[in-house]
Amino acid sequence: MEIETKIPFYGKTALIFISIISLVFTLYEGQQIIIPLLYATIIAILLNPLMNFLIRKRINKVVAISIAVAIASLMALGMFYVVSSQITMVTETYPQLRDKFSIISKEIVHWVSGKFKIRESNITEWLSDTENDAINKFAIGEKLTEAGRILVTTMLLPVYIYLMLFYKHLLLDFIRKIFRSIHHIAVVEVLLNSKKIIQDYLVGLFFELIIIAVLNSVGLLLLNIDYAIFLGITGAILNIIPYFGGIIAIALPMIIAFVTKDSYMSSVLVFVVYLFIQFIDNHLIIPHIVSSRVKINALVSVVAVLIGDAIWGIPGMFLSIPIVAVLKVIFDHIEPLKPYGFLLGNIVPTFHKFNLIKIKKL
Repeated sequence: MEIETKIPFYGKTALIFISIISLVFTLYEGQQIIIPLLYATIIAILLNPLMNFLIRKRINKVVAISIAVAIASLMALGMFYVVSSQITMVTETYPQLRDKFSIISKEIVHWVSGKFKIRESNITEWLSDTENDAINKFAIGEKLTEAGRILVTTMLLPVYIYLMLFYKHLLLDFIRKIFRSIHHIAVVEVLLNSKKIIQDYLVGLFFELIIIAVLNSVGLLLLNIDYAIFLGITGAILNIIPYFGGIIAIALPMIIAFVTKDSYMSSVLVFVVYLFIQFIDNHLIIPHIVSSRVKINALVSVVAVLIGDAIWGIPGMFLSIPIVAVLKVIFDHIEPLKPYGFLLGNIVPTFHKFNLIKIKKL
């Protein structure tokens, strides 16, 4: 006779917190392995329709996968070439930018000194110390090592994508075998919905990136801002980061305009143009192209981005929304977790109706 053991509430709470801490620790320590696998999985899901199309055209599976991975690699290399060529243009004029920034810095120091009655030498010394501290904290050696790891991971990414597409059926059968047969229908629904959400979300992001890059570049070109194309593309890439990327995207061209132009009005015009583009993005592009694919509310999106940044940095900010979207699909198919799926969703009830128990005063 089996005796059912009931765990008290505080015991369940402790187990939940221990599990969360263990999961976060594992994700943080294993990020060099987990992040490339997640990116490879997402890209493989995106390339899966192309691979299936080529196979239906009686192309060998290995050749079809190779073609799909090669097309994705060429697109990534093309984007990298455009951005790197624009970076080269910026670095060629770096001495002029540095001199102009130095002149403006002296003017600011002089203004602050006169306004707050502080010696210019004290301000300059403080700025110099702050700059030295920033350089020391930057840890060039560690950053080079990290850059080397990123380069190696980037080189391995096509291999991961190829192997995931090649062993797709093996991985799907493995997931099926984990669960009992009575749950297979729910598992298939979760996998299909997760695949559709990721594909639609990435396609939406791709179109959003192109539209925002064009709008940014055209706006900066009309304002005659230097490095307009580079800043436009960079701003579009940063804009992919929900809520926070747009702020950085606005700051970069404003700084360039402030440094390269004689009038401060150029920075103000850049700010106005980018605000207009952000308005179009938030009210037209995101609702109809991106958010319509992922049914997640704004509060959860912001928290997810912050958590992704805290655990994995910038790569985590990009991965946070797809991961939360997949979690919502899973929660919606598991009865005890459906309230959490509802919490993640963007359906806001218009009213609440509670059955209140009237307690008479003693």
